[in-house]
Amino acid sequence: MNRLLFLALLLIQQVAFAQTDTKDELENLLSQEQKPVKEFVKNAFKSSRVINGHSMEFIGKGVLDFRILHRFGALNTGWRELFGLDQASMRMGFDYGISKNLTIGIGRSTFNKEVDGFVKYRIAHQHKGLKPIPLSLIWVSGMTMNTTKITDSKLNAFENRLGYYHQIIAGRKFGEAFTLQLSPTFVHRNLVDLPVDNNNMIALGVGARLKLTNRTALILDTYPILYGDHEGYNIFPLSIGFDIETGGHVFQLHVSNARGMNEKAFITETTQDWTKGEIQIGFNLSRVFTIVKNTESSW
Repeated sequence: MNRLLFLALLLIQQVAFAQTDTKDELENLLSQEQKPVKEFVKNAFKSSRVINGHSMEFIGKGVLDFRILHRFGALNTGWRELFGLDQASMRMGFDYGISKNLTIGIGRSTFNKEVDGFVKYRIAHQHKGLKPIPLSLIWVSGMTMNTTKITDSKLNAFENRLGYYHQIIAGRKFGEAFTLQLSPTFVHRNLVDLPVDNNNMIALGVGARLKLTNRTALILDTYPILYGDHEGYNIFPLSIGFDIETGGHVFQLHVSNARGMNEKAFITETTQDWTKGEIQIGFNLSRVFTIVKNTESSW
């Protein structure tokens, strides 16, 4: 009898220990599943450019983005110029993703026949979950080179053809529908039009996107000049547009008072005025190609 009682107690004890171990394993499993992870924000913009200026978005590692930016002439030129459609300027560029946080690019514009290049690096990436960061922070540096003929031999030096810009982009995606970014930008021109003009200019870029559907959005891109404005140029370059995504293409249709399509051009050399009807229709077309297959997660 005592042996039976002892065996019964021993069996009960083993069952109790087994239940406790199972409970502990389940609790450990649940705690692991509930452990926060970084959830990075993506698709803040549908393109790596808002319209003219850089956006907080990056192209993927090993991806080549072929971009065509096109501007017609001013609408107020009238019917003889078919409201600007008889005139055109464009920029053709190639951007390449070195990594998910590093992009380089080069382009050529018909406006002033300029060649430009840039390096774009993401310092912080907005995410929630583990150690959340409320916004993305990006650094961009670029250079432009004017290739038009300079007739004055005293000014026809290589360094006079160069311009530079440096930019910080601080952006945040608010939910699924709205994105806002601010882009303090410094521009330096080695050669200016008049001795009284400033070689240095500072502008505050503002970019915004309002999602309409999964494939369409309204976009705004402006760079009001805070320091270094000069006579004859507009201190408020402004572009408003419409994003359409179609598979591997992103198509942007917009109106703008800026003819230039690199930072030096559209910030420092915009002469047209919205209030006078001096605006032009334009479009941007982006097509991406995977050059190097990325086996790692993009995010």
